[in-house]
Amino acid sequence: MANILFYLFSAITLGTALLVVTSKNAVNSAMFFLLSLTGTASLFVLLDAYLLAVLLVLVYAGAVVALFLFIIMLLDMQGGNRKPFARATMAASVIAAGLLVVGVLSFLKRGQIITAPLSESTPAVGAVLKLYASQLFTTYLLPVQVVGFLLLIAMLGVIVLSKRFEGLGDIK
Repeated sequence: MANILFYLFSAITLGTALLVVTSKNAVNSAMFFLLSLTGTASLFVLLDAYLLAVLLVLVYAGAVVALFLFIIMLLDMQGGNRKPFARATMAASVIAAGLLVVGVLSFLKRGQIITAPLSESTPAVGAVLKLYASQLFTTYLLPVQVVGFLLLIAMLGVIVLSKRFEGLGDIK
């Protein structure tokens, strides 16, 4: 049953990720992005990583996609005719796809990755959530707040730079 769910959630994630890139409407792309993140969160649940799944849904699917939709609707973006892909873009895509195929085939040929045995006495780094939260809210509090403030400034800058000012043709 777990294998069937894995293949189902993987197909949903990959399919919606492709639709994000190929969709001409920005709102549809944001909604497909939401579905792609939900599929990824489902894969985290299958891995028993419930915290990562909840954080992915809350932070990315909840906040980031809502912010994308807010900015898209605020700027009144319309889907239009896209330019055809340049030759350099097509060549880079073919090279990247070839490297991906070579990597997957070499992994399948070699077998599984050999890992060192886990010691039972020491937990993995970041495994204890209380220690992680303690460091996040003490040692790294200022960098987290600075990054949040910079993201806010970037969002406001994008809105101001892309805003169309009508009726101000006289001002120079």
